[in-house]
Amino acid sequence: MAKKKSGKSNTPKTISNRRARHDYTIEDGLIVGIQLSGAETKALRHGHGQLRGAYVMVKDNELWLINATISPMPGIPISESDQTRSRKLLAKRKEIDKLLATKQQGRTIVPLEILTRGRYIKVRIAAGKGKKLYDKRETLKKRTTKLDIDRDIKSRI
Repeated sequence: MAKKKSGKSNTPKTISNRRARHDYTIEDGLIVGIQLSGAETKALRHGHGQLRGAYVMVKDNELWLINATISPMPGIPISESDQTRSRKLLAKRKEIDKLLATKQQGRTIVPLEILTRGRYIKVRIAAGKGKKLYDKRETLKKRTTKLDIDRDIKSRI
């Protein structure tokens, strides 16, 4: 007998911070764990989260994810104060020390995406240096010229 497929898709949802790559020049990344409640975990697995405006702060030699929003979904209530609360990030001491060193060099620790694949929910963070407005314009200009070149090559083939 063949099993019936349920209507639900089991594809993992990744919640990404698309503005981070636009606003920062991203260097090496790091994947760390995050401390969540049960309702927050379920909501993130269904893709009800947002990293826009979120950042990582170091408090008492611990990493904290600040300003990340986890939205409630039907049947899973999350109170207003818990939607944007600070959440502790779980990393090894050497990793935290490495991030502290980059932070003291004037870099910002930015969350790039929340990974929900597998048993645990992880957050990919990276140290980044803020781009100036002219750097952002230069990146857009390079991207559009590359798209135009690729389009021309494709049309001639």
